Amino acid sequence: MSAPLIRLRGVTKVYGTGQAELMALKGIDLDVEAGEFVAVMGPSGSGKSTAMNILGCLDTPSSGQYLFHGAHVEGLTRDQRARLRRRYLGFVFQGFNLLARTSAQENVELPLLYRGESAPVRHASAAKALASVGLGGWEHHTPGELSGGQQQRVAIARAIVTEPAVLLADEPTGNLDTQRGKEIMELLRSLNVDHGITVLMVTHEPDMAAYARRVVRFVDGLIAGDAPNPHPVLPETQSPAAQAH
Repeated sequence: MSAPLIRLRGVTKVYGTGQAELMALKGIDLDVEAGEFVAVMGPSGSGKSTAMNILGCLDTPSSGQYLFHGAHVEGLTRDQRARLRRRYLGFVFQGFNLLARTSAQENVELPLLYRGESAPVRHASAAKALASVGLGGWEHHTPGELSGGQQQRVAIARAIVTEPAVLLADEPTGNLDTQRGKEIMELLRSLNVDHGITVLMVTHEPDMAAYARRVVRFVDGLIAGDAPNPHPVLPETQSPAAQAH
């Protein structure tokens, strides 16, 4: 039996020293198989964001093991973690994080620019990614000319333009109204089901977590629950790529 895509064993994270010491993670074990869609939930300060930062190679554990594709990540240098991020991971944030005066096309091309890809490769890959999120024909619009839902679609296109193995989404619907939020969740599910991208999503919203097939709950730096979603939202009949709002 092959090893899971992601494995955490006994992972802790301590911030500060002495009386200021805070143990954000108290020894967590977590396996994520390739192709899963996992919602990560928990109150503020529960450790879920710290765990996601470690999974995204944005931070390192104080102790314990983090294996990705069977390789140990916890001992990598900063540059090695950066290379792993560029090769395997995509990120989507609540605030979109788009460059305001830059077109959708250019925003999506940024990760490829950092990887040193040629202009023709960048242009073709960005156009393909935008089309896959329902924004074909919107390449030359700036974020100010797009709705909130469209801006998040651009951000998702930017995250998937490198064809990552894992998409890490931090409150991806937090700045959207209910309908736009549902459309973004349909899009994430489509990327998971149709493209095989493993999705790990932090959310406070049960309605959004319902789109995941598995829910992991953090409490006080520990995993308090980890179970299949008993009542997943069924797919919409219309494909998310057709809902370019």
